[in-house]
Amino acid sequence: MSRIVVLGAAESGAGAAVLAKKQGFEVFVSDMGAIKDKYKKMLDDHGIEWEEKQHTEEKILSANEIIKSPGIPNEAPMVRKAIERHIPIISEIEFAGRYTNSKMICITGSNGKTTTTSLIYHIFREAGYDAGLAGNIGNSLALQVAEDPHEYYIIELSSFQLDNMYDFRANIAVLLNITPDHLDRYDNCMQNYVDSKMRIIQNQTNEDSFIYWNDDPIIKHELEKYDIKAMQYPFSELKEKGSIGYIEEGQYTIEKPTPFNMEQESLSLTGKHNIYNSLAASIATNIAGIKKEVIRKSLSDFPGVEHRLEKVCKVGGVEYINDSKATNVDACWYALESMKTPTILIIGGKDKGNDYNEIKELVQRKCVGLVYLGADNTKLHNFFDPLGIPVRDTHSMKECVEACYEMARPGDTVLLSPCCASFDLFKNMEDRGEQFKTLVRNL
Repeated sequence: MSRIVVLGAAESGAGAAVLAKKQGFEVFVSDMGAIKDKYKKMLDDHGIEWEEKQHTEEKILSANEIIKSPGIPNEAPMVRKAIERHIPIISEIEFAGRYTNSKMICITGSNGKTTTTSLIYHIFREAGYDAGLAGNIGNSLALQVAEDPHEYYIIELSSFQLDNMYDFRANIAVLLNITPDHLDRYDNCMQNYVDSKMRIIQNQTNEDSFIYWNDDPIIKHELEKYDIKAMQYPFSELKEKGSIGYIEEGQYTIEKPTPFNMEQESLSLTGKHNIYNSLAASIATNIAGIKKEVIRKSLSDFPGVEHRLEKVCKVGGVEYINDSKATNVDACWYALESMKTPTILIIGGKDKGNDYNEIKELVQRKCVGLVYLGADNTKLHNFFDPLGIPVRDTHSMKECVEACYEMARPGDTVLLSPCCASFDLFKNMEDRGEQFKTLVRNL
């Protein structure tokens, strides 16, 4: 019997273990951290051996194949030992793809993945399609393949997941943009990160579709290197040669496969970045054969995504917005670009090699205050303090919200759009956003 070892026992790892067990493998799960009770129960219910807060080397390196959770870097000692022994290491998505013939709609990009994935899923569900939501959001793809199969899967893919995918094939691939992110995981080499993102089109055939943002200079440059077999569906802000989706005179237009348009002001999502997300989602669902009237209705009533430009409430005439999902500079740029009122920006966290020059002009033009929120705010002070904007230094969400409340004036907006990962002070970006919302609502 072949032996599968799963490293990491959160949503991805636990789901992969259940599928591996169902497929008849000998399965062992190991996590260097503590495993949540719900995943322990899942593993126990399926008779799967597991360990937490340690890696037992002899049990792991006896694997025929390792399924690695995306959050574990290749530099982790046990991963390096597995690589040295030439044990194949794959992702949960790669493993799940072996046991289903369902259609895969896969979305990646440095920014906008979750919104676009959620919007596509919303349209599929509104159309009555049998669809599952997977990847970085929703339930594990492997768990769904094992216990709750669907005809379609709408999958948000991070660069970390793409790194360990080899034979998996996206029937519809969506590449939203490529901007610097996670460079600390890619030897601070942008090309390594770019190569990871481009893996979304590997294995595509002439029966498949590739949707991408035609205005992205990195994508345009990279496409020259690839022999793309899939049907291409580029979209852009304005009508350009080759783009089949664009905005023209307030009309949101798609030329193919089925011509489609609607008024831009009818879109439920606002901001330039969400125009791109909506265009990508419309093209993907159009390709899938969903009727135009369903797409129009879904684009107009989509409620948005938690922690992404999420309006929390107004306090004393000040609007508070939770954009905790903005974990890189480009995401913060889009958030600031959409602000229409004087803004107090909350920024900071675990820096990933950020270049804040990208948002410098917007900060100068739109921000009336900056609140730094991190364990170490030295880099933020060095870059932003010379701009002459009032700043506050905070090291907890409670301090941060109190500082914002003191600084803000009626008519201002307080925007949590941190540019950074959350792991210095919070469990994750959701924890950061939830703490912000709770404290704001208690003001």
